[in-house]
Amino acid sequence: MSYPPLAELETRVKRFQEVLRAQGMDGALLLQGADLVYFCGTTQNAHLYIPARGRALFMIRRSKERIDPALVPAEVVPLRRLEEIPQLLSARGLAVPGVLGMELDVLPVNLYRRYEKIFPGRIIDCSLQIRELRAVKSAYEIGLLKESAVMMDNVFARIPEMLREGMDELELAARLEAAARCAGHMGLIRVRGFNQEFFWGCLLAGPSGGVPSYFDSPLGGPGLTPAFPFGVGRHRLAPGEPVMVDYVGVVNGYQVDMTRVFALGYLPEDLLRAHETAVNIQNALVAAARPGVTCGELYDLALEMATGAGLAEHFMGCGEQVRFVGHGIGLELNELPVLARGAKDKLRAGMVLAIEPKFIFPGRGAVGIENTFVVGEEGLERLTTFPDEVVIV
Repeated sequence: MSYPPLAELETRVKRFQEVLRAQGMDGALLLQGADLVYFCGTTQNAHLYIPARGRALFMIRRSKERIDPALVPAEVVPLRRLEEIPQLLSARGLAVPGVLGMELDVLPVNLYRRYEKIFPGRIIDCSLQIRELRAVKSAYEIGLLKESAVMMDNVFARIPEMLREGMDELELAARLEAAARCAGHMGLIRVRGFNQEFFWGCLLAGPSGGVPSYFDSPLGGPGLTPAFPFGVGRHRLAPGEPVMVDYVGVVNGYQVDMTRVFALGYLPEDLLRAHETAVNIQNALVAAARPGVTCGELYDLALEMATGAGLAEHFMGCGEQVRFVGHGIGLELNELPVLARGAKDKLRAGMVLAIEPKFIFPGRGAVGIENTFVVGEEGLERLTTFPDEVVIV
């Protein structure tokens, strides 16, 4: 367990300071866990103030003793009350900001109102600027993503030995998750946004794969209770049903997303053809994706291929279809960019994408594929390498 190299963190802070100056912000006060990890390598109960110019200040409420000041690109000080922040800034020669950036996409209103009283100037949203910075990964970050991908490849390779007729989804999920934890899975899956509660992923057998949910995804699953109607249920595995395993892997803070389909004995021909179409769509997007291509173009290509195969009504949901076929991923599951209908964002080298063409058949299940890729100068590099084909056990 180690911090990122100090030079890596310092580069991130400097890049953000350039953005702050360009946007007319005097500084940014950050609280959200993933953003603290991005700039400081760790998250605690803390506030990170990054001025447009000058040294950052990492103000720790709990637990300061866990922070080695030599490993973070900021001065580390204790913080007892939020109202002390202006004095802490002034004591270090940092002016109280007249225009302050904060993560208003995730900051609760009650806290926001408290900060309004503390800072007499104007508070504006800087979350998009942070997410845009984080969308392009460094070589160091890509190395961490590759570690997570290797772990997930190894865990998925063990799924066939876990499958048996009559076991329910929960038992299979427990075996899979135990293997992942033993392999070093961090456990926490970070998802940005209000009420974006999420487990490790979905393991959905047969009809469970056709159950929608509140989560913005083609899949949902029945869940175990109406209190959390998402993911695995109690359906028992039977021959001829697709078992879709869509899980997020993370061993070092950086996440990869991966989906494969398994089946006991056989899978009906129409579902096999649909899965083959999903793989073909993935491969076509990989061939087309490179820096400068817009995200909307890639979505349009995927939809065109699904329509040409006669599967448009099942593409990325059924009835409640989502309008994307891939998303950025890294410290959080739902990062930029999004391969969505009409999206004008262009791919850039260093972006990381989870591409996930899937087909949903109510009452029967889901088939499809998902892999994580890095955008390079000449195209995509695949990180998750377990074979794409349906695994018949």
